[in-house]
Amino acid sequence: MKKIIFIRLNQALVIFGLLLVNATVQASCFDNVVLVHGNAGSPSDWDYTYELLIAKGYNSEQIYRPSWGSSYAANNDHSGSEESPVMNDITSALNTSCTGEIDVIAHSMGVTLAAQQIIKLNKSSRVDSFVGVAGAYRGLWTCGAYPWNVWTLTCASNGLSISSPFLDWLGNKVIANRIYSIKSWNDQIVCGSGVCTVGGVHSSQLPNEIASYTYLLGHFGLQTDTANKQVELITAN
Repeated sequence: MKKIIFIRLNQALVIFGLLLVNATVQASCFDNVVLVHGNAGSPSDWDYTYELLIAKGYNSEQIYRPSWGSSYAANNDHSGSEESPVMNDITSALNTSCTGEIDVIAHSMGVTLAAQQIIKLNKSSRVDSFVGVAGAYRGLWTCGAYPWNVWTLTCASNGLSISSPFLDWLGNKVIANRIYSIKSWNDQIVCGSGVCTVGGVHSSQLPNEIASYTYLLGHFGLQTDTANKQVELITAN
């Protein structure tokens, strides 16, 4: 009798253990997140957002922070070596996501670079949310208007001059299922010329976006000081 009770108790404990493991796996099954820094930035620029995600129950393997580009901002554009780290991390995040989808948060030139890679990979349907922070999706007046642009790679045909071939290619293409932008009228980069808009629309606003959120912050404060909003947006149902 004791043996039967012991076996049944053992079976019950095994079943309970499996249920507990299953509940834990389900509880921690979030979309993988890709955090793309801006021009001449670094993965550590996302430390505030990263720590919030960890506090929400994400583990470090679910968060990708590609390091791309030169530390000399004028040498970076959206072509060649800048692309690979972002493309590779988006691909890895998709391949390992327990949900089959990913979320992308990007800052500054990382917004246009991340969007480019999603389009090139033809994976917009598997990007649940895209949050563009202080991007220049419509270009920078400080770069001039193509082809009368400032002669740096950042402002050239694959860069952020107004109506550059690259930005015209991005156009209104869909990059995610849910799209948001975070912007400021005090952004010293996007509004560096004194004008924040292109064609009457703030350059940080994204095509097909659900909503745009405005803060009284500078270009870099938008990345660090809106971390709570960024995480709120990607975890919204």
